Amino acid sequence: MKIAMTGVSGNMGREALKQTLELPSVAYVRVLLSNKKKNNKLAKRLAKTYGGRIQIVRGTVADPAAAAKLVEGVDYVVHMAAVIPPASDASPAASEECNRRGAVAIVDAVKAASPQPKYIHISTVALYGNRNEKHPFGRVGDPLLVSPFDHYAMDKLYGERYCLDAGLDCWAVLRQTAMLHPNMMHDNISDGLMFHTAANAPLEWVSSRDSGYLIKRILERDEKGEVEGFWKKIYNIGAGFKGMETGYDTFNDGFAIIGGSAEKFFKPHWLASRNFHGLWFYDGGDLEELFSYQRDDVHEYWKWIGSQHKLYKLGKCVPRALIDLFLFRRLRNHRNSPYRWVKNKDEARTIATFGSMAAAESLSHDWKDYKLIAKGDFGDYDAMRDKKNAVLLDHGYDEEKPMSAWTAEDLQGAAAFRGGKLLSETYGGDPYEKLLWECHEGHTFETSAYTVLCGGHWCPVCHQPAPWNFDRIAKYSPFVAQVWYDSHEKDENYTYGLREDGSCFAEKFGEDER
Repeated sequence: MKIAMTGVSGNMGREALKQTLELPSVAYVRVLLSNKKKNNKLAKRLAKTYGGRIQIVRGTVADPAAAAKLVEGVDYVVHMAAVIPPASDASPAASEECNRRGAVAIVDAVKAASPQPKYIHISTVALYGNRNEKHPFGRVGDPLLVSPFDHYAMDKLYGERYCLDAGLDCWAVLRQTAMLHPNMMHDNISDGLMFHTAANAPLEWVSSRDSGYLIKRILERDEKGEVEGFWKKIYNIGAGFKGMETGYDTFNDGFAIIGGSAEKFFKPHWLASRNFHGLWFYDGGDLEELFSYQRDDVHEYWKWIGSQHKLYKLGKCVPRALIDLFLFRRLRNHRNSPYRWVKNKDEARTIATFGSMAAAESLSHDWKDYKLIAKGDFGDYDAMRDKKNAVLLDHGYDEEKPMSAWTAEDLQGAAAFRGGKLLSETYGGDPYEKLLWECHEGHTFETSAYTVLCGGHWCPVCHQPAPWNFDRIAKYSPFVAQVWYDSHEKDENYTYGLREDGSCFAEKFGEDER
């Protein structure tokens, strides 16, 4: 078995590479490393550890020549490379190069290869956008509502759509959820990103080692012919019930290893109240049934992280006032912090994150006045996390029907539920056949029934920000409205966008501009 991988310097990629090379049937793994200095050390370490079982291609993921060299002659390509927040917030150009143009280069290289290798594309939970207590459970096929100003998710959305529309012979898209890794605390103390996490955001965590183990299991079982029905589908990567928390729980778990908690270290008004991303996966068991990869419990994994870093134990001896002075005061005043956006009257980001300046300024500064899912303020917490009680979003067609039984009428109904039309006059029954569609704005586009009905994608103009026009789209699309209005008022009427200099804006539109 010959494998190509991108992203092996990242947390998931590092684990995927290490665990895949445990398989005796793997002849080699060819990896793509950029020419950064840190990758010189990594290249030497990999060569020393694995010898001829590791092949290294140097270049950027967006370079078509490097991508072609990477995938030549392999059986599988696993594309994990990504520029994630906060790096994507600090450098939108880097996000675009890797998450958008990188995906295009890799997909094009796979398509041009002869024979084509099987392709695994790692996408992200961030495509689903903001969720709260009203619809905490989500699944593949739900609307993809990238949160305003989220460069990472915006570019990853484009990359996933490109993969789905490319017409590859054999592919799978895996939407990665929030991922725990050994450097979790260290990687989140240099930026205001942690304050983007809404206290009531439903988050399903998975560990980096389980994520890497999943890749190993896919390759191992597919080589043996044991995964019939896996390919040409989209899946959610999660950890199941043992990974399901809220933002509030997550802060408690993380801060516990330095002797703190959410309420000890934070004030509720420092945190975003919306415009985040996170889900509990209703369909997270689909991958687990195939590959049995979910091993780590989120609470136990946090404790393990604490045990790996002796410095964290010292945090338990440091007075809270000093931790706030030297850490959290700096972070909450960081340029990427919602607290600073409100303080500096950054209207666009404040509106996106809180609803309005008034809403942000009226948030309670005391946890006892703040309603929390984790404390049962919206109903029994354990019952809320039970999939049997999940309130699922409507996808606009009869989901009891298998794909093989879809008719043109099913597709027309799904299009109407999204505010548009199916323009193709015939449908031959192939869910991956390119069809012609029209959105409510009159944009026409070609994509497959699978991409629309099962992928949650729709118009690549309206739904591919920026600008972010979901306030407007929700007025025409019941598909979008059913979840967008969980955290937005029907009369907000904002278009969110980016100016040429990269600054953000939020502009009101009138009812006559709908």
